[in-house]
Amino acid sequence: MVRDNDSAYAGSAEYSSPIPPGYRAAGVLLHVTSLPSAYGIGDIGPSAFTWVDFLAQAGQTWWQVLPLGPPGLGSSPYHALSSFAGNALLLSPERLIEEGLLRPSDCVYCSLPAQSVSAHQVDFDVVIPFKNRLLDKAWENFNAGARPDLLPSFEEDCAAHSHWLDDFALFMALKVRHRGAAWQDWPSALVRREPAALAKARSDLAEIQDKFRFGQFLVSRHWHSLREYARGRGVRLLGDLPFYVSPDSSDVWANPELFLLDEQFQPRFVGGVPPDYFSLHGQLWGNPVYDWNALRETGYRWWIARLRAVLNYLDGVRLDHFRAFEAAWHVPAGSATAEAGQWVQGPGAHFFAKASQELGRLPLLAEDLGIITPAVEALRDQFQLPGMRVLQFAFDGSSHNPHLPHHIVHNTVVYTGTHDNDTSRGWYETLPPTQRQVLWNYLHCPPGVSQDVAAELIRLAWSSEAALAIAPFQDLLNLGTDARMNVPGSADGNWRWRFTQDMLSAEIAENLIELTEKSNRLLTMPNTSNSGD
Repeated sequence: MVRDNDSAYAGSAEYSSPIPPGYRAAGVLLHVTSLPSAYGIGDIGPSAFTWVDFLAQAGQTWWQVLPLGPPGLGSSPYHALSSFAGNALLLSPERLIEEGLLRPSDCVYCSLPAQSVSAHQVDFDVVIPFKNRLLDKAWENFNAGARPDLLPSFEEDCAAHSHWLDDFALFMALKVRHRGAAWQDWPSALVRREPAALAKARSDLAEIQDKFRFGQFLVSRHWHSLREYARGRGVRLLGDLPFYVSPDSSDVWANPELFLLDEQFQPRFVGGVPPDYFSLHGQLWGNPVYDWNALRETGYRWWIARLRAVLNYLDGVRLDHFRAFEAAWHVPAGSATAEAGQWVQGPGAHFFAKASQELGRLPLLAEDLGIITPAVEALRDQFQLPGMRVLQFAFDGSSHNPHLPHHIVHNTVVYTGTHDNDTSRGWYETLPPTQRQVLWNYLHCPPGVSQDVAAELIRLAWSSEAALAIAPFQDLLNLGTDARMNVPGSADGNWRWRFTQDMLSAEIAENLIELTEKSNRLLTMPNTSNSGD
């Protein structure tokens, strides 16, 4: 995924592929919250820089993360409170102390009870109020005169991002005032965004809005320092942009005309998918669906701003649920399952042509899993976007399975599994014997044990024709189901897995760089920079 200012890779086609001919690289999937930390959740602190060092030592070009927005329902990064904001839970106490915005005593005062800190699981019920108190204290110290040199940058940041930041800050302040209630349950004047009610709220809640603005300033500042460090080590950041947004978000509250809502501002239809690999009854996500006619009339302004914002944080972006740009599964609100939905046409090529016109060459990856039609493939290929293949889907016994390594083409990113899959070891342990045999037959070796499977899938991915091969860190560690990140369709217990510092062994790095070199995937990228949002 290379930006348009990477002149060494620039092509002559109108929509040249973000993956240049002959490109071969590798990377690791790990969300930031899974990093080690003494504060209950991974963050943009010392362990993130240590992780980048590990990736560089292991010869990896890409670090893939999950969405970076402030999580809402179920602490899911795919249900963010804003498409534009960063996740303030990722602020590092160590970094804030180094910057003079917190004192060590502030963190002791706000520190988590030792029994509440798990090295292997995020307890969001404990972490969220803790991190909120830290931000409160950093803002209090800043207002009291700590780091006055940051004030001009803070004011400049607020002005540059006012097109989304003002609505987000007010949304979050109102959420605090209304004890976390969904915006549809606020007083009618606020729900309908009556100008007088908004003006009064902005005046009454000015201080808390500025605190939320300050949090966004810090997240952006810290993330960009990490990104620059990664670039200096030859590591690029690949992220994820959910197709849908949360119904309880500043996105929908500030732009209700862009979604198919009823008179009470509730979704008329919700997003999901029909029955598939993950669910016999389909998946019912509950997100409001877009009014693409309204978006088209604006030149897709909001969606393009959304892309620009995420590209300000990342070097490449995976478009989650890409197939919905061609057609999306609309389920009537209130349906018990997703089976009652219907396919509704999306914006298609018109949107991507407009985005290319506004943003230049698009460093995007199409998540083209699930029910993929020739029309979806045509849209992907028209803009030469790389698609995805997942090896855990490959061994159903069909010789035509597109996920089989020998069917994988160059303009592809291949995974052993994704955040929605079980770990490869856990996956194998639940396979029926017939599918286990299909796997070992493909490998041309006698049946092995579950301890061998993750390493074999990584080897298959790295040796494939795909331009980019990625494995979740859990597979590099050969962990079982206990390390799974997400179970699609399950609202509880997800997004919690963490690793500990002692797991970053030199042996793993040595084995990975050896495999990466043998697979001709060692790559040093030229320095580039993305424009701001």
